[in-house]
Amino acid sequence: MKRPIIFLGFCLLAAIIWSGCKDTQAEEAEKSTFVLSDTMLKNIRIDTARMEPVLNELRLSGKVAPNGGKVLKVYPLVSGYVEDIKVQLGDYVQKGQVLAVIHSAEIADYEKQLAQARSDRNVADKNLKVAQDLYDSRLSTEKDVVNAKGEVQKSDAEINRLNDLFKIYRKGKGATYLVTAPISGYIIEKNINNSMEIRTDNSTNIFTISELDDVWVMANVFETDIARIKEGYEADVVTVSYPDQPFHGKIDKIYNFLDPATKTMQVRIRIDNKNMLLKPEMFATVYVTYQDNDEQIAVPSAAIIFDNSKNFVLVFKDKFNISVRQVEVAKTAGDITYISAGLKPEEKVISKNQLLIYDALKD
Repeated sequence: MKRPIIFLGFCLLAAIIWSGCKDTQAEEAEKSTFVLSDTMLKNIRIDTARMEPVLNELRLSGKVAPNGGKVLKVYPLVSGYVEDIKVQLGDYVQKGQVLAVIHSAEIADYEKQLAQARSDRNVADKNLKVAQDLYDSRLSTEKDVVNAKGEVQKSDAEINRLNDLFKIYRKGKGATYLVTAPISGYIIEKNINNSMEIRTDNSTNIFTISELDDVWVMANVFETDIARIKEGYEADVVTVSYPDQPFHGKIDKIYNFLDPATKTMQVRIRIDNKNMLLKPEMFATVYVTYQDNDEQIAVPSAAIIFDNSKNFVLVFKDKFNISVRQVEVAKTAGDITYISAGLKPEEKVISKNQLLIYDALKD
């Protein structure tokens, strides 16, 4: 009788264990089953992992500067004192616009010379008329007429010379000289004040005007990075004023000498500035990107999930098949992250709103 009872007990125990295992498997199957809703599918982005040349990024410091080819310095042409300043630092001026009025003794002297030249012209006209009348009356020689005509021409030449000087000096009212803008642009330097004395032997410019529709960013390169820099490399410029708005450009010139004070070499990046956001002397951080000869699997940096000191991606096959995959990150360069292990080329990863899915799969 004992054997049937023992056998029955074993059967009952096996049934209980099998039932428990079945429930556990069902629970695990239910837990591991995840289906992405159509609404969520529309709100994610799916990218394909691909083999790409490795991009390196070099960070440089620099500042915004005017385009040197669009900068003009304005110097005084005559001596005198400043009577009126029409513009201030930072103003936009049109070509030919008056910047300042200078009262000048030189202009006054030229005015006196012009008045004298006009008076001499009137006298020469009268002398020519008298000489012509006398010649017609046979009371003088032809030589007298020629000499009188010469005096008229001499007076005309002097008047023309002085008028040309006034055009060059841009004469104003009375004994004043007008300083005008040679180009349209912004006043980026002003070294003049009202009542200030102006001397022609002073080598300092009184205004600097620059067009700012495109600017330069001058970046400093340390000796250790010189070999990595080449003309034509893409560069993103970030300023303190616009930290979330990078400006794109290219290195268009390398200055192949070191500054003795900073021991750095400068490179120039030309930036389109039609919106006038960049101002001269702004501090800038420059990110230069360039390619290596090596290739690695690349995915968008947004696809990487960092959790518990590890990196993960969500591998997407279809809305019924999404899995969490641990990966090894080789390096990150801006918007691209390179994977050294854990992912294969052509596998698809989710790179937008993936954290919600990751939390659901992890739980």
